Amino acid sequence: MSQREFRNALLSPDLPPPPGLTGPDGRPAGRRFEVYRNNVAVSLTDALRLGFPVVRTLLGDDFFTALAHEFLRAHPPVSPILMLYGAALPDFLAGFGPVAHLGYLPDVARLELALREAYHAADAAAVAPEALQALSPGALMAARLGLAPAVRLLRSRWPVLAIWSANVHGTEAPRSATGEDVLVVRPGYDPEPLLLAPGAAAFIAALQDGLTVGAAIEAAGPFDLTATFGCLLQGGAITTIS
Repeated sequence: MSQREFRNALLSPDLPPPPGLTGPDGRPAGRRFEVYRNNVAVSLTDALRLGFPVVRTLLGDDFFTALAHEFLRAHPPVSPILMLYGAALPDFLAGFGPVAHLGYLPDVARLELALREAYHAADAAAVAPEALQALSPGALMAARLGLAPAVRLLRSRWPVLAIWSANVHGTEAPRSATGEDVLVVRPGYDPEPLLLAPGAAAFIAALQDGLTVGAAIEAAGPFDLTATFGCLLQGGAITTIS
């Protein structure tokens, strides 16, 4: 029995226990294996439920459970640490036929994954707003800004934050399919998604790529620089100025 055979049988309830599997008493361990297989499936499904509560709400618990079983067979854990299990779920949803009519669903999953990654990201001290204010215009344009490990940027053609907020905070559901850009920050202990104005996401993405502030402004095109810096400073997102 190979490791692959064991894994495939472990994640596929329709397969029989691997041949040659025995218990401590030397007898066939089929029943033990069934219990173990069920426990593994339940724990992985619970990890997905905890990690993607809005996706679960949108799909309903029964459908989400069935989807989770399909996902875990295609994407078994690669780490014994389950807190980030499900990183492949957004792309899985994008290619999963039964939810193809829910075009926004993969990006909702990406937002939930970004929030979870931000929560578990390393700590980093934010620069004080005065540090930016002290720079001359020329020095600011030539500066490179380092962003916190918790920062995540999501650019969606769907109103992803409005969908998420309607299901988490009970706010009004979006009335149109207008896309939204979202910045995930972690000013304290809990991550927070912020809605970005048009053009701001391109500027932040350029900063993440290592461009200077001046070059990032040119790459982004027209946008509200003051409001964007306000979002970054409010979220404690800027950690270094070089």
